[in-house]
Formats: sequence, structure tokens, C-alpha cells
Amino acid sequence: MIRFAFRRIALGMIAVPLALGLAACGSGGDKAEGELSGEPIAKVAPPEGKAWSDVVVKTPEGGYRMGNPDAPIKLIEYGSLTCPHCADFAEKSGAELRDVFVASGRVSFEFRNFVRDGIDITAAQLTRCGAPESYFALTEQAFANQRAMFETVQQAGDSAFESAMKLPDSQRGMAIAQMAGLIDFFAARGISKEQAATCLADAGAAEALAKATQDQGKEFDIQGTPTFFVNGTKLDINAWPELKAKLETMGAR
Repeated sequence: MIRFAFRRIALGMIAVPLALGLAACGSGGDKAEGELSGEPIAKVAPPEGKAWSDVVVKTPEGGYRMGNPDAPIKLIEYGSLTCPHCADFAEKSGAELRDVFVASGRVSFEFRNFVRDGIDITAAQLTRCGAPESYFALTEQAFANQRAMFETVQQAGDSAFESAMKLPDSQRGMAIAQMAGLIDFFAARGISKEQAATCLADAGAAEALAKATQDQGKEFDIQGTPTFFVNGTKLDINAWPELKAKLETMGAR
């Protein structure tokens, strides 16, 4: 888990050493209890002609939720697109969480971007450029591309990153995205360059992401990423095997 001290997040000042993104995250967290204490929950059929993974909405808290809105088990992740452990979790959990747990109608999954630097905000904005239904696929692919993105930014050098960060709010996102290779990456996944430019010029949306991180981080005492909540309770778990076991103990089996 990446941990950090809270500070006021100002869009013009969100900058971290480029090596930070490559630092290893701890994979700790308490293991879930092994006993299947809860009774199994019956599956819930999705709307006709759809899978629950097709049902995606933006939530009032600024996240995106996939699955049955009335699911008895509600899973929320606060994650960063520049957190290596978040990327590791996405790789190990993605298909099973979506195709088994969410597909059953027993579990809904909400991802809330917890932004920690300028690259993170830029990537998060691009995952939100399309329809809500595209958000989770774009987020999963952004995680899969994380190491290549870091390498591209490092090749550009600290001076290029610092120059991009000094640009006006409406220009900063596009400069960072071009430097990180994200414009072509997202264009290959359905977000045109023109669409990306429009999204990244929206300084208000970037500010909203930063503010949500600041406000919810304080409200829910989020000290690092990924952080998980189930039915409103924060978990001391940040790896898929333990989280999977927790969902199963609650009846998602």
C-alpha cells in the first residue's frame, strides 16, 4: 500500500519525483477470517439482455459503480492510477471480481480515484472521457499500462515534467498526457485526440478530483492506496486473496 501524509492538493503543485511511481507498495494487510460464517446469498438476475457488469453509473461521491445497485455487499476501492500495488490488485482481481462476484448480483464494485500527482489526475480524467460503461475497461487498461507509462515519463525527463506542471490549468493535462504517451494510448481505445483534448482542458473536473481526494481522505481517514470499504466499513486488507475470502465469508459464494 502506498501511504502518504495529507496536504492541501493544489493542481499547480501536484508533482512527485518520477521514481516514486516505480517504488514498491507493501502487499500487507490483515488476512480475512477463513471461516465462512455468513449464509450464502442467492444470486440476483440482471436486467433482461444485460450482465451486471454492463450496469455502470457515476456516484454522488464522484466514483463509478458497477453492478447491482441494490447488491447486499457493496465494495468500494479508493485507488490511484500511479500506485503499483493498485495495478497489481487490478491485475489479480479484475476478471474474477467482475465475472464472478459482480456478475452474481451479490456484490457491487465502486472505484473512486484517489489522485496523488499530476500524472494520476491526467490519467483519471482520460478514463472518464467516454460513456460510464467504458470507465472500468479504461481503468483496467490504464493499470496494465502503468509501468510503460512510467518509463515513457522517465525518458522525457524531470525537466519536461516540471515544465508541464508549470503550465496554466487548462493546458497542463494535455502536456502531461502527451509526455506520458497517454493521448495515443487512449486513442487506440476509443477516446479520440479531440475528445481527450476537451476533457483535459476542463480544469474544473481536475480540481473536483483533487478536492474529492482531499475531502474524502480526511472524512474516511484514508492513509494510502488501495483502501477498501465493504458496506461502509474500512478493511485492513489490500490484496485480492484476502479480500476475496472476506466477500465469501459475507455470503458471496
